Amino acid sequence: MATDLTAAQFTNCDLYRAEFEKANASKVDFRTSYNYTIDPTKTKLKKAQFALEGVKGLLYKYGIVVE
Repeated sequence: MATDLTAAQFTNCDLYRAEFEKANASKVDFRTSYNYTIDPTKTKLKKAQFALEGVKGLLYKYGIVVE
């Protein structure tokens, strides 16, 4: 079942092992969250906000290393 998280705010959240597959995470604020791995091909992320250091959680699926 898909979850609607539209405009939610994850403030200082450790999202380790959180699953967002098939979720609508449009306009979600992930800027202060950490340890997330989100597959942008399986999660709607339109206008979601991320901190630059958190971008690696979006690229994990592709085997891209960001240092």
